Amino acid sequence: MSRSPPIIHHPAFRAEMPAGHRFPMDKFSRLATVLEAEGVVGPEGFARPEFIDVETLLLAHTEDYVRGVIELSLPAEVVRRIGMPNTDSVATRARAATGGTLLAARLALEHGIACNTAGGSHHASAESGAGFCVFNDVAVAARRLLAEGAIGKALVVDLDVHQGDGTARIFEGDPSVFTVSMHAEKNFPHRKAVSDLDIELADGTGDDAYLEKLEEILPALLSSVRPDIVFFNAGVDPHADDKLGRLSLTDEGLGRREANVLGACLESGIPVVGVIGGGYDADIDRLAARHAILHRTAKSLYS
Repeated sequence: MSRSPPIIHHPAFRAEMPAGHRFPMDKFSRLATVLEAEGVVGPEGFARPEFIDVETLLLAHTEDYVRGVIELSLPAEVVRRIGMPNTDSVATRARAATGGTLLAARLALEHGIACNTAGGSHHASAESGAGFCVFNDVAVAARRLLAEGAIGKALVVDLDVHQGDGTARIFEGDPSVFTVSMHAEKNFPHRKAVSDLDIELADGTGDDAYLEKLEEILPALLSSVRPDIVFFNAGVDPHADDKLGRLSLTDEGLGRREANVLGACLESGIPVVGVIGGGYDADIDRLAARHAILHRTAKSLYS
């Protein structure tokens, strides 16, 4: 029987949302169901994270913002910017997802690869959330590992269709984390941040051009940055059918992308953490299957 890498899930990844809300919150529970049904998760089941503690959140976020989220006292303008209600369910979900990425990072250091079934909330900056992102799980996890001395350098490879602007701002001027974002040039956010490396793609970029660009930069990055861990944001919103994307990748192209990133890290002996990032197809079954490409690919490479 083929082995499965550690995969992290918690029922709290799905928050209660107002009826008709445009964020596809059901994708998290559906993704877990798909991974179980396909046997991607091993017999030991999902690894279950603890909710992230406030002290760890403060390594990447300001105290006022963290308290505002948890105590349900965020200013109305910040709630609008996030695009999700400031409720206990949403706050709990953010803490669970962030705990999930930290657990995935710890397990990746141990096993070489691990994936969360949530995470990739890359629009959240130190003092505010934005774009459906409450806490920046990758930034929090990286800062915790750095603070403990578990790692000395991290590389963030963000392939969501939107720029990882919050991550770039949190780590601006911080040499311990190198941020890379490859995204649609004309998509949200309209005011871009400055990552250590930004690759802006034209509308309609398809599989071959996308993968050619990725293969051009990734091996050089791994050898020049020499990270102790890679955080891979595997957003599926570059897909041609995604309603918030402007690129034209196919399911096959996403699979090749995942194999490229995960494979390059494993071949280099660098632990890699997969988080699911964005995906906004209205068909939840189709969307969950698309997110599952990350975990399927991780299993095939781990085996």
